[in-house]
Amino acid sequence: MLVLWSDVVVWLLVLSLVGFGWQLKRDALARERWRLVAQSHTALASSVILLWFVLIALADSIHWRTDDPYRPVVSVLDVALGKMATGQEKSYSAPFAIESLWKETRQTEDGSVIRAPVALKYAGTHLNDASEQATDIVQQSIFWLVVGAGLAAILVMLLARLRLFKDTDIPWRTAALTLVSLSALSAWLWGMGQSYHVLGTGKVGQDVLYETLKGVRTGMLIGGLTTLLTLPFAISLGIAAGYFKGWVDDAVQYTYTTLNAVPGVLLIASAMLLAQLYLAQHAELFASEQERADVRLLLVCLVLGLTGWTGLARILRAESLKLREMEYVKAAKAFGVSDGKIIGRHLLPNVGHLVLIAVVLDFSGLVLAEAVLSYVGIGVDPTMPSWGNMINLARQELNREPVVWWNLFGAFAGMFTLVLSANLLADRIQQVFNPRATRS
Repeated sequence: MLVLWSDVVVWLLVLSLVGFGWQLKRDALARERWRLVAQSHTALASSVILLWFVLIALADSIHWRTDDPYRPVVSVLDVALGKMATGQEKSYSAPFAIESLWKETRQTEDGSVIRAPVALKYAGTHLNDASEQATDIVQQSIFWLVVGAGLAAILVMLLARLRLFKDTDIPWRTAALTLVSLSALSAWLWGMGQSYHVLGTGKVGQDVLYETLKGVRTGMLIGGLTTLLTLPFAISLGIAAGYFKGWVDDAVQYTYTTLNAVPGVLLIASAMLLAQLYLAQHAELFASEQERADVRLLLVCLVLGLTGWTGLARILRAESLKLREMEYVKAAKAFGVSDGKIIGRHLLPNVGHLVLIAVVLDFSGLVLAEAVLSYVGIGVDPTMPSWGNMINLARQELNREPVVWWNLFGAFAGMFTLVLSANLLADRIQQVFNPRATRS
């Protein structure tokens, strides 16, 4: 078994979410607020979709070494996806195609030379004739959609029988319908992916759907880890500047004003170029290419975290300036309560909603940031599956004839679904936790 640093981080992030949920049992007010969040149909459906992404990331975060020189490291997701992971063709092929996109020169039985598409090695091999393809796709689609929806329906009925859906104010039917739809889609993608390349293949013959699913872990890790890395700086410096004022406020303001004065892309690019130079000069520290790419991924998260805390720090500074003038804070000072206890008991609880809202809002922005950084060549390692790398490759493919659009579509579909779900959930959390927001 191989434990990558990013694997540890992914599991720690999930365990921290579980711990956060466990702590809610001890806070009646927080439980009531989250119940209000769950009463929204869109928020509940978005949560189910985000959970689906989390499960994919977890499956891709259990690795082990193999004897295969072409795939020295594999994950649970690689094994689960079957032929999508192993069925590599020579080059491009269109979605659901059974022949390559480009023509090759070959000699016929009568000795003449022709240029014609070549049959794919892994797609449509079960067909006796190309005329069977359309009928086979329809039949398999119906079968796998029914299987996926049926399995999810059975799971929902078991959960209902265990009386887990007690709160009638929560739209459990929406959650069940979303779960059934996701299960049907997942079963369809997996089943069809064993017989065809659902989203075609890329330049070196890799399955685009496989690359899209592998990019989920990268997007989730960058969005989750980077957000958590910004919190210690933003919370400590923002509250300290607003509460202590004076030279502390001046120092913090000077720091984040200086950081904001430098264009973000240039600051991140300079830091990543230095990190890439170090990794290139110390290649002997890594046993495999994937381990080197893993370290670079964590460095991207670290750089984004160290440069992305200023916005939240500004908000917390302004809120702390207001809170320090409240009567209960002045009363605590008059009774000799220490500054540390005042910050812990009075300031932190009253800025918690701002931190939570910032976390869920920044998550989707960081997922998009990874795509932009990889597009300009300073993001994750080019060998690591990510939506940004797929978009970077699609830049050249869109100029080809015929146009190779499926790499861009796969990255766009994955990114759009993740970011939209996170934003819909964030909107509801902002309505519930922000006391100034209009609730509905």
